Amino acid sequence: MQLSDLKKAMRGVVIVQTTPFNKDGSLDLEGMRANTRWLLEHTAGKDFIFTPVGSTGEFYAMSDDECKAVTKMVVEEVKGKNVILAGTGRAGTLETIKMCQYAESVGADGVQIVLPYYHVPTEEGMYQHYKQIAESVGKDFGIMIYNNPAVSSSWIKPPLMAKLSKIPNIIAVKENTPYIKSYYTMQRAVDPNDMAILCGLGEQVFSFEVLYGCAGFISGLANFAPDLSYPVYEAAVARNFDKLAELVDSLAPFFSFRSKVLENHGPHTGIGEVGGNMYISVFKAAMDIVGLRGGEVRLPLVGLNKEEKDELSFILKTMRLFK
Repeated sequence: MQLSDLKKAMRGVVIVQTTPFNKDGSLDLEGMRANTRWLLEHTAGKDFIFTPVGSTGEFYAMSDDECKAVTKMVVEEVKGKNVILAGTGRAGTLETIKMCQYAESVGADGVQIVLPYYHVPTEEGMYQHYKQIAESVGKDFGIMIYNNPAVSSSWIKPPLMAKLSKIPNIIAVKENTPYIKSYYTMQRAVDPNDMAILCGLGEQVFSFEVLYGCAGFISGLANFAPDLSYPVYEAAVARNFDKLAELVDSLAPFFSFRSKVLENHGPHTGIGEVGGNMYISVFKAAMDIVGLRGGEVRLPLVGLNKEEKDELSFILKTMRLFK
């Protein structure tokens, strides 16, 4: 795909795919294959992007070989039907480049790269990190920056993002600021012809950011309920804000349950409100309930207990996700 076409495709719903693991902790590659095939059936002809081995895919708990195996398999299954932006972020630039080059070699359309973590770089270091990555791959290979302060202790500010957007194949940002004012400032700082600023925080936050031109959002819910996520995007595109509010409100029971689970398993070890990350466990349990291959999480994450799974099953049934 040419870069100009890939830039136009930076819209809609980006599915951050979960990675199923067996009870013994091993990678369930065939489960991942089955999930991917199911998603292809339910996203055909619509604006969906697939992101394997991102944060929701627990890449940090996987070996490089496991990440490569999942990326290669998803590319082979998708066969160009959907855009694939594989997660390739590592703490250091050289290792990130290796993973990006591998994703390019097996046919991914581009990559999603979380901010370098552990050591927080200067702005010049951050710029050089992404610049060197962009220069290490082909001119038509797209890069989405994952601007997530919660997992990196960094945030690329609007002036630096505007500078990065001028690098031709850096074409999108998964923007995870929870502050609407910050999103607004970012959206206005960057030329939309250079880069798409997508909502990294899902359906609820997207419903606010769409007022300022947000072209799409990242979703974990879409792993098992793409038919609930996509109408949110469609209502936004149509500027039907009454319908958009109604659709987002219909998802409230699920999101409220997700918050409840975090409280159930507290206290977490994060600084301030950030921490816990039980959302991946909820997504995986939901996938198991509706007949997909959610599987286990890997430590240091923990799974849901039986009572929580029973409550989630009831919620999903009321949302008509299974009979």
